[in-house]
Amino acid sequence: MARLTAPRRLLQTSLALLLGCSAFASQAQPADGAAVAAWPHKPVRLIAAFAPGGAVDILARGVGEVLQRETKQPFVVENRTGAGGNIGADYVAKAAADGYTMLIGLDTSFTVNPLIYKSMPFKNGDLRPVMVFASQGMLMAVSPKTNIKTLEQFIARGKDKGLTLGSAGYGTPGHLASSILTYATGAKVNHVPYKGNAPATLAMLSGEVDGGVISSTAMLPHVTTGKITALAVTTAQRNPLLPEVPSVAELGHKELQQEVLFAAWVPSSTPEPLVQKIQAQFEKAMKDGTLRERMRVNDMVYEGLTGDAAVKRIQALADRYRVLAQATGMKME
Repeated sequence: MARLTAPRRLLQTSLALLLGCSAFASQAQPADGAAVAAWPHKPVRLIAAFAPGGAVDILARGVGEVLQRETKQPFVVENRTGAGGNIGADYVAKAAADGYTMLIGLDTSFTVNPLIYKSMPFKNGDLRPVMVFASQGMLMAVSPKTNIKTLEQFIARGKDKGLTLGSAGYGTPGHLASSILTYATGAKVNHVPYKGNAPATLAMLSGEVDGGVISSTAMLPHVTTGKITALAVTTAQRNPLLPEVPSVAELGHKELQQEVLFAAWVPSSTPEPLVQKIQAQFEKAMKDGTLRERMRVNDMVYEGLTGDAAVKRIQALADRYRVLAQATGMKME
């Protein structure tokens, strides 16, 4: 697990010191006008950096379906998973900067992984964001077998006996959340990484782990049927899809607030006119009612950020997590 070593006071103080500069500066190459005009004239690969059936995969397939319909060219989703999204991101970083291989993933590949992996296969500057599609909070939840009903009971159990918490893998939002929980509250947590949100959720359903901080997309069906007990959402406000579940902020634990960003990236050397054309296609796709409804029911809050706004949104999270790492000594073990 990622082990943090600072007291809660230092953690809370450090969270206010969000300093840093962008690691996503453009390195675009001059454009080939004919190539830009022709895009796309052949199949485009959308590299989903996380497992099939998860939120990233759902979004990638939804976006791909709309783009395929609009452009009359295939948009093929390929799942290249592992290492908290690093494998998929590295694949795209090394791909041709021609707009035919794009990454669909989470900010954590760029905001968290550089802090916890001893070595990264790519640099943040190797890729540039084209659009931040959406954000999403997570659910802090437990197996009903624990008989835990509230966040305070959850924390108390962790302090007393300890907790086993599953996540979608190393470097994922749930991994980070488990670590923050340990050192913000004093709860003893044994982090158990799985290969995706689906197996982590199944582990909770079976009682293999006590609980977890997992994508709401994976857990919503099980929470609504009572098979999993939701304790809190990791956002400032309640989730409209689960209005009866309190937020960590209203429960007095703002330090546990966390969200993830869903975005698309291309190699940084992709020509600017081509990036703008891809961006325009994404903007058009985001107006599709069916896609937006798919996002809504999977608890993805639309953002639609491009250009500098997308860079700043991701960088703000990178700054926050860097401060956390500096304050706590967070690292992979």
